[in-house]
Amino acid sequence: MAKSSAPQPDFEKSLAELEALVLKLESGELSLDQSLDCFKRGVELTRHCQSVLDKAQKTVELLAQPDSASKQDPVEDPS
Repeated sequence: MAKSSAPQPDFEKSLAELEALVLKLESGELSLDQSLDCFKRGVELTRHCQSVLDKAQKTVELLAQPDSASKQDPVEDPS
């Protein structure tokens, strides 16, 4: 599947748009074509949000490692 050429909004905006799409789809008032378009956009947003969450998780895991140089506080450095 080709990636959308439109720039992706930040996580919070993507999540809000995704929630709005779910409400539209759940309303049952959309035509089949509109529903498919909303579903397609929802899949794109879900993938984007998951990618952002995956990156955040990797960052947290890296920072949580005991031997992480970025975790050390320069004030507490014994040298």
